[in-house]
Amino acid sequence: MDPSAPAVIDRAPEQARDLELVARALAGELEGFNRLIDAYQDYLFALAFRILSDRDSAADAVQEAFFHAYRQLEHFRGGSFRSWLTRINVNACMDLMRARKRRPSQPFPELEDEAWEPPAGEEHDPVARATAAARTEALRAALSRITGDQRTAILLFDVEGYDYQEIADMTGVSLGTVKSRIHRGRLALRGLLVDQMELLRG
Repeated sequence: MDPSAPAVIDRAPEQARDLELVARALAGELEGFNRLIDAYQDYLFALAFRILSDRDSAADAVQEAFFHAYRQLEHFRGGSFRSWLTRINVNACMDLMRARKRRPSQPFPELEDEAWEPPAGEEHDPVARATAAARTEALRAALSRITGDQRTAILLFDVEGYDYQEIADMTGVSLGTVKSRIHRGRLALRGLLVDQMELLRG
């Protein structure tokens, strides 16, 4: 196995659990849906915060996403519940961005909340920690300066690992539009980060 290859996450157990909980919720068992909330609320909040850059707005988006998911649960047609819920969450975020016309500026929650810090390890080295913090700050600042549509597409593709078609389905645009947003967003990021490439390569 190539050690440089990205890790492949087996989501089959997660999907089987979700399908069982959905079935229980549809049968009128509220605890089934409550367990789905417990499983996904942190994930949805982290994604919403990166998109919206505001904790209150992110919380609102997640709350709306769960409300919508509960109301529309009977329309879930199987497959990945995680992807279905992510699409609803992204749509809630996009609705908030359109309504408030707010320009996000803090895509990374770990910059403000120590609870988001990664497990202790090599970062005990103060130099490594300072470098990692500078790298994260540079990327955060650059992401805050591209459009919300581009940022959302890049986060879904490069951070969350969804493919082009999944992102197109989630955001309600064509495949070509998704590819264009990612391409233009990356070009914009490269231009914004051109003076800090050595830091990012480190």
